[in-house]
Amino acid sequence: MASDITPLMTMAGDALWGIKTFFDPTIKGGNYSAGAAGYAEAMGDLVKVFTVIGSLQAAFAANASTPAWPATSKVPDAIKAIPSRSALVMVALMSGVPLQSAHFDSTSAPSVLPVASQTSFQLAINPAFAALENVANAAALAVLATHDLELQAGGAVFDNTATNYAARIADEQFIWSSALSGASGTAGLLSVLAASPRAKASPAAVEKLKTLASHSGKVEIPTILFTGVADPVTTAGNQQSVVDDYAAYWADKWAAAKKAGERKRPANNQLVLWNFPPEKYTKYSAAGAPDTTVAAATGTNHCNFSTSQYMAVADLLAYAADNGKNMSGGALLTKLRKAGNMTYDRGYSAPRLKFYGN
Repeated sequence: MASDITPLMTMAGDALWGIKTFFDPTIKGGNYSAGAAGYAEAMGDLVKVFTVIGSLQAAFAANASTPAWPATSKVPDAIKAIPSRSALVMVALMSGVPLQSAHFDSTSAPSVLPVASQTSFQLAINPAFAALENVANAAALAVLATHDLELQAGGAVFDNTATNYAARIADEQFIWSSALSGASGTAGLLSVLAASPRAKASPAAVEKLKTLASHSGKVEIPTILFTGVADPVTTAGNQQSVVDDYAAYWADKWAAAKKAGERKRPANNQLVLWNFPPEKYTKYSAAGAPDTTVAAATGTNHCNFSTSQYMAVADLLAYAADNGKNMSGGALLTKLRKAGNMTYDRGYSAPRLKFYGN
């Protein structure tokens, strides 16, 4: 089960529009032409996105503290005084892309650095590396999915004409202040977003898009949800929207049952599981350089699940099929513990997709 497609495509579209706005205005970013011409435009955008990511990667490697901007960027020179890493963090925050990635936890630093430099790396540089990995995934999704969905919907589907990006990051700008280069850096980057041309969708295409993939929250048979909380493609907020819709449906169902004189609560048919990354997992070489050759951390990347986790879900589904209900209690917790990195926590709520805010 997946979230409605519109909120997810808003995330991807915001990430792609952010890359276009800050780093390469020749990216079309949607509203692709019909037929072979549109396919060529989309593939050209994909090349440009990865060219930007490659340029940023090289700049980060050369000087992670104040990396240069890609040559394709057309932002004012005054904005280029802000490190390009901060613009990339802004793209992640405004779109809702996680700031924990396959190799960067946004909390650790090389032990070989002086203590003061370790703090700077933790607060300003590690999050930028995480954004570099994750925004690449989100933007690639945006190009490929936008082209496909525009063909199905009959027109442009991403619209940010009314989006208030300052409101989007109203709280997060303080949490990630160092990564955004402080209040002045944040204000400068927001000024670029405010002054840049926006993307406008076709109203008819947007309505058609809503019919292509949606959910009502009505879950009548045992169902299991499982995702990594730092998945950069179908983010944790994607799963949370399904959780919230079902919670509202279940509450209405219980209210109707009580009104009808029923005393037994309706069955909870939705088992929600989460895959959390470790608190610290970034690896470094003896010289202090981040090591991205190691495997992606659990809870990161798209559908980055282990064989034991897949088998656990298969066992849980088999139990539900045999018993007409999801496994619960000690048996469930034991199953999850043995599988590793699977969490059942009724008190956890992932951040909602940005679509539901501004």
